Amino acid sequence: MNIKINENYDNLVQNYLFTETARRIREFSAKNPDKKVIKLSIGDVTLPLTKTVIEAMHKATEEMGHQETFRGYPSEYGSDFLRAAISKYYGTFGLKIDDEEIFISDGAKSDCGNIVDILGDNDVLIPDPVYPVYMDSNIMSGRNIELLPGNIDNGFLPMPDGLAKKPYVIYLCSPNNPTGAAYSREQLVEWVKYAKESGSLIIFDSAYEAFIQDKDYPHSIYAIEGARECAVEICSFSKMAGFTGTRCSWAVFPNELVVGDKSLQKLWARRQATKFNGVPYVVQRAAEAALTPEGFKEAMDNIKYYMENAKLIADLLTEKGIWFSGGVCSPYIWLKCPKEMDSWTFFDWLLDNAQVAGTPGAGFGAEGEGFFRLTAFGSRENTEEAIERLRKLL
Repeated sequence: MNIKINENYDNLVQNYLFTETARRIREFSAKNPDKKVIKLSIGDVTLPLTKTVIEAMHKATEEMGHQETFRGYPSEYGSDFLRAAISKYYGTFGLKIDDEEIFISDGAKSDCGNIVDILGDNDVLIPDPVYPVYMDSNIMSGRNIELLPGNIDNGFLPMPDGLAKKPYVIYLCSPNNPTGAAYSREQLVEWVKYAKESGSLIIFDSAYEAFIQDKDYPHSIYAIEGARECAVEICSFSKMAGFTGTRCSWAVFPNELVVGDKSLQKLWARRQATKFNGVPYVVQRAAEAALTPEGFKEAMDNIKYYMENAKLIADLLTEKGIWFSGGVCSPYIWLKCPKEMDSWTFFDWLLDNAQVAGTPGAGFGAEGEGFFRLTAFGSRENTEEAIERLRKLL
């Protein structure tokens, strides 16, 4: 063929991080069929959907089987009932987010990648280490990317100190994937101040906000004065309510987000209307149920279960004198590889000697080299077994 292709794809790392870890685990298991591998790697939930959510799905499914209650295409912006439920959820934090500022989608990952569609050729500022979709989606679009190093010295929470006052598209994730670190209120105040002074846009990924237990850590960027004028927020039901296999999320585009005479909210609405056909009715009813008092309590019970797993892992690392972050407001534990191992060497070493799989920090960026991510999303039994194997090895 003689067509042109998007040559920016040549600039991507050849193998997607989680594809490569899965390949290595698969090959190890094929060679060692008698050895049980415990995966504390990909951040996928393991507890089933809760009773309230399932009941709502069953009811909605039944509705789809009757002429008078059948529904076809959902709104590309999200059904009114779910947008209203999310608006009410923000109200529990003392925040006012109007229904029309909320857009329902099929995943925070999708929104974080797709938002590039409505933005021009801006310089992009991304903390390193980072969730791959921020980096890769901008590489695919040929954007100029500047990295802001996260490290032990700054607690893997880089700040805007010393940055030039020029407009950026800034990606922030708190609580962070992969490091588990969370920005405090005071730190987010500094980021919002910088964004407003420099004319920047913050894309704030709050997919793990439901894991926050401490009042010093805001659940939303909009808890910070002025954030409505400089920030888009993206959140998800995936980890909050176990929707990793069900797919539902939302993005908030405040009315105040305006560039010249262009509303980012209207641009996103136009993008969604063209490229997205909406989240299925059954899934949206399930998401609505997850935000009811009973449904949310059930979701928080599941989160408590995962956070107890996180504490078990954190306690082991403390016992062994291994530096780590996370595990307090996040299901992720980010540890420094022992014995000065690089992260892929540590991955193979753990797999070979303990049959425990995690995620190499180098896959999240150059600053992740020498670090390693474990997740608390396994079953209690597997987590406890993994800890005992690690206790003997580390």
